[in-house]
Amino acid sequence: MKNMFAKKFGFGLMRLPLNNPDDMADIDIKTLQNMVDSFMKQGFSYFDTAYVYTGSEEAIRETLTKRYPRDSFALASKLPIFAVSAESDQEKIFNDQLQRAGVDYFDVYLLHNVTIETYQSAQKFHTFEFLKQLKEQGKIKTLGISYHDNAELLDEVLTAHPEIEIILLQINYLDWDNDTIQSGKCYDVARKHQLPIIIMEPLKGGTLANVPKDAEKLFKQYNPDASPASWAIRYAAGLDGVVMVLSGMSTMDQMLDNTAYMQNFTPLNEEEHKIIAQAAEIISANIAIPCTACMYCVGTCPENIPIPKYFDLYNNKMQTIEMAYYPQQQYYDNYTKTHGKASDCVECGACEEHCPQHLKIIDLLKDVAKEFEVALPSELAE
Repeated sequence: MKNMFAKKFGFGLMRLPLNNPDDMADIDIKTLQNMVDSFMKQGFSYFDTAYVYTGSEEAIRETLTKRYPRDSFALASKLPIFAVSAESDQEKIFNDQLQRAGVDYFDVYLLHNVTIETYQSAQKFHTFEFLKQLKEQGKIKTLGISYHDNAELLDEVLTAHPEIEIILLQINYLDWDNDTIQSGKCYDVARKHQLPIIIMEPLKGGTLANVPKDAEKLFKQYNPDASPASWAIRYAAGLDGVVMVLSGMSTMDQMLDNTAYMQNFTPLNEEEHKIIAQAAEIISANIAIPCTACMYCVGTCPENIPIPKYFDLYNNKMQTIEMAYYPQQQYYDNYTKTHGKASDCVECGACEEHCPQHLKIIDLLKDVAKEFEVALPSELAE
């Protein structure tokens, strides 16, 4: 196809429109099809999915790959090394992905969620050799990794594997100086190795699209028509070496907002960068748990605890002025009817192993339990 990076904005397929917001598999295909059509009609053509994005590969087959010429779009997917238990699993998973997505090759294929643990697994299962074979066979056009660990390890990985052609990094203005996620430091390593960069989580799971009122006021004073999301995505897209910024979109309104300002992209100017820095300070002071709701932890929990849902309720309650009754409490109680409570955590650590944000989930669930698992005052319980 023509240059797949001609426009810097890609459709991330982790967070799709749903018929039932509590069922990630119940994708609203009709709405997604309308969004895909709008996206393509406006000249955008890059789509990013993954094996572990529930129903995503099948949904993109129905809405995109069955309906458009193969050379009119670029499709990226990822190999979940964390789901591989034997070397032979890799080929099976890859072939399943081709079938599920309805294609015979991927334009970009990434080793998913590289960390110290998954990198060791990749070495054990000769994963990079397997991926090089796929590229030689024409089943992968561009080979890369998505990364969620420290900058020192990233330098080690890229030095050891010059076959890596592209990298997907979590970068946003809130995580740039974060000592755990190390967005800025990892970006510097990628630039050192002269790799083109794709950015994920530019909105940090929606956090930077729904900013505190004081931060939004800063944005609106400068440009009343620009959404908070536009500031975050333009920040990411303006970095040197960045060829694509991905955003998960679950509504047509989100799609139209994003494509409007990315149609003819302009980087932030010096004054806008100063405003972003002020907004980051305000937002950081208002976030209790920096969860991006990627859902990687959910499938590993033996107690069926909807961890991101509980963290979201906790954050919302912490940002709410003191009230006699918190609506978040009712939502929490509703979830516990069909899911595990925060206090049901058995501290197995499986969630923490899969968390790209390196959150101390076990301890945080204790905070959630303290906040929500208390008896209502008698006057409210009556």
